[in-house]
Amino acid sequence: MATWRQHGIVAGAPAGRHTGRVTPAIKLLEKAKVAHRVIPYPHDPAADSYGLEAAEALGVSPDQVFKTLVATIDGHRHVVAVVPVSTRLDLKAIAAAAKGKKAAMADPAAAERMTGYVVGGISPLGQKKRLDTFVDDSAQTLDLMYVSGGRRGLDIELAPADLVATLEATFAPIANR
Repeated sequence: MATWRQHGIVAGAPAGRHTGRVTPAIKLLEKAKVAHRVIPYPHDPAADSYGLEAAEALGVSPDQVFKTLVATIDGHRHVVAVVPVSTRLDLKAIAAAAKGKKAAMADPAAAERMTGYVVGGISPLGQKKRLDTFVDDSAQTLDLMYVSGGRRGLDIELAPADLVATLEATFAPIANR
């Protein structure tokens, strides 16, 4: 895992102060002593794309901000896919990465039940049910990436390798560019 000084990040140090409750995602990173930064931003419920809204609010490229999706593999097994907000999930690629034949997007209500988060604020971290997780391999080219902190208007900045290590996830080419 990246050291805290390597990226100038202090474990658990927010950009400003934590606003509102600390989410399970933040608790997981703090407990694991993973270098990260919590970044709240004003959320507009009318935004067309929560991910693009986050990129704009954070002042970073949409290629650095990742969305968390839940897919169903072969009609019965669920997995988490983490892809840049500037892309779409490649269902054939996630099926292959998960060693399945076919994938479909999970029902939003089912995704909320499994993760414990609401759609638009689903974090890959601190989910209610631990699912196999795949992170698009484009993250490997980044020093830092941004994922949902567990609610709309809250992102977490961390090193991609730290995300994958914390989740015991797998890098895989799962995004359509």
